[in-house]
Amino acid sequence: MKHVGWIAGAAGVVFMAAVGGITYTVAEGDSGVRVPAADSADAGFARDMAVHHQQAVEMSYIVRDRTEDEEVRRLAYDIAQTQANQRGMMIGWLDLWQLPKVSADPPMTWMGMGDMASGEDGALMPGMATDAEMESLQKASGKAAEIRYLQLMYAHHVGGVHMAEGCVKRCEVDVERDLARGMVEAQESEMKLMTDLLKKRGAEPPE
Repeated sequence: MKHVGWIAGAAGVVFMAAVGGITYTVAEGDSGVRVPAADSADAGFARDMAVHHQQAVEMSYIVRDRTEDEEVRRLAYDIAQTQANQRGMMIGWLDLWQLPKVSADPPMTWMGMGDMASGEDGALMPGMATDAEMESLQKASGKAAEIRYLQLMYAHHVGGVHMAEGCVKRCEVDVERDLARGMVEAQESEMKLMTDLLKKRGAEPPE
């Protein structure tokens, strides 16, 4: 499980860098530099990715209770801790910018994709699991739960990487762009690991 340790370490570096950047961002705001608008990519990404991350955390804690496999449990723990920390940073930025944590606009509007996320059965954004899929994960156990989690999380990461790449292109706050860039690198590495774990279980990532 060297890959998992490397991913967790890389995520920790990104996290610490972003935490340090929060202070810098506050200092910029105090100096009169314009903070993001409520309809900006910076605010939209922070709001949407916070919701996206929350589901990843929920899925990760579910599978930790549904399997005894140490590889999957360790990966789930790393994902839960990393994404919970990143979610806290994004919510914190919205507070610092004095912007609302929810918007009347559909999710992904900041990426020009507000008409693509139907929200059907709880899947608010690309990659997010539906309510039925979450229920199926909760009901599974052992190898079945491991495969279900890895496939759902793989799809979740595909959507998350797409969103993070959108922020890298559109966000104007340097520390937020840096965090998004780190998300892309870490989640792509995790996707490779999840592919390997699925193959060991006779399964494949979703297309």
